[in-house]
Amino acid sequence: MEWTLGFVGIVCLVIGLVGQAFEMRKIRLTTYKDENLGSINIFLNKKNFKWYALLGIGIIFWYAAERM
Repeated sequence: MEWTLGFVGIVCLVIGLVGQAFEMRKIRLTTYKDENLGSINIFLNKKNFKWYALLGIGIIFWYAAERM
C-alpha cells in the first residue's frame, strides 16, 4: 500500500464530507428560514458538486493506494 496516496485520499474524503455538511447547512438556512422541511433537491444544488468532486478524488486516491 502506498501510504502517501492513502493519506491524501483520506484527507480529501474528510475535507469533502465536512465541507459538504457546512455547505448544506448554509444552503438550508438561506433557503428555508421559516423552519419548513427542506426540499429533497438540496443534494442537487450546484454548490454541492465541488464537494462531490473532492469526495470522488479522495475515493480514487484511496483505491489507487490499495492497488499499489
